[in-house]
Amino acid sequence: MKELILSLKTISEMTKLSVHDNRETVLFKNIIHPHEELCNFERVTDQLDMRKKAVMTELNKAQIDFDTITLVVAKGGLLKPSASGAYVVNEKMLNDLKDARTEHVSNLGGLIAEAIVREAGNKIKAYIVDPAFVDEMDEIAKISGMPELPRRSILHNLSQRSVARNFANSIGKSYESVNVIVAHMGIGISVGAHRMGKIVDVNNGLNGDGPMSPSRSGGVPAGQLVELCFSGKFTEKEIMKKIYENGGMKAYLGTSDAQDVEKLIADGDKKAEIVYKAIAYQTAKEIGALSTVLRGKIDGILLSGGLAHSRLIINEISEMVSHLSKIRIYPGENEMEALATYGHMILSKEIVVKEYV
Repeated sequence: MKELILSLKTISEMTKLSVHDNRETVLFKNIIHPHEELCNFERVTDQLDMRKKAVMTELNKAQIDFDTITLVVAKGGLLKPSASGAYVVNEKMLNDLKDARTEHVSNLGGLIAEAIVREAGNKIKAYIVDPAFVDEMDEIAKISGMPELPRRSILHNLSQRSVARNFANSIGKSYESVNVIVAHMGIGISVGAHRMGKIVDVNNGLNGDGPMSPSRSGGVPAGQLVELCFSGKFTEKEIMKKIYENGGMKAYLGTSDAQDVEKLIADGDKKAEIVYKAIAYQTAKEIGALSTVLRGKIDGILLSGGLAHSRLIINEISEMVSHLSKIRIYPGENEMEALATYGHMILSKEIVVKEYV
């Protein structure tokens, strides 16, 4: 009998799904949600029913029999600080995802997975893996300069750890025996110091820390930000959107699409070129800073995410940090494959599934 694994990942205007039979992909689909449709929902979690129905429609189209699905695994959301690994979706997790302090589309993953399990008659279980709030940071790394504002670990955990494991395997070592710096460069950018299997320091790009990205501000001058907040020109919500949704390249150039910007650069747009290169410049600075955290003992610098497809970005970063260690490129995010791998490990009992409390 088939033992199918259904994997789910929710991003801003898309729901990704894949179905795996053993190690073979039998279905892969990117479901596009038009911006005009998403504007009808006040909160991200209000999209739950719409996205769940879209997933069910694709499964039905592909004639995937629910009796052959053995588990549903989703990318984790912004939960409370937790250890890395796989978690069964329980009532406590569902409540925390619905009432998350930070609204983010990744919060929908576990909710959709559980809704599909209910649709299937609760005969199977739903899981999330490597949630973004995994906290392995050194205590000293959490000190910010203001006791009221501790640095928090929020990152592209699933993608970063998957890339780091792939690199370790490629050099014949275990993830737990290498030191690497991973820069995941997508709509947001997180740069993490991985020391012997733990991410001991990382910027919180969602909350205005580290490099600017296609749509996030990254770290900005604190005093000037305070002045902007009290200028009377913006609401709190508008300021937060400047930080995590309408900042960075989008604020300067009106677009978060890297391909559009590279076309502008090819046509001689100097402003587009300096802004685009600033992303690489700031990412390289973050890598350099984290090299000190690892005391210069670095087995590899790994560049991943959508921007890793950009030769311009890769070249700029490489020129600045290649003296620190070897550089490896992992274009894209590879997260659907990582989700399926976790599903196989859960089925084969290679890992212990954790309970979210």
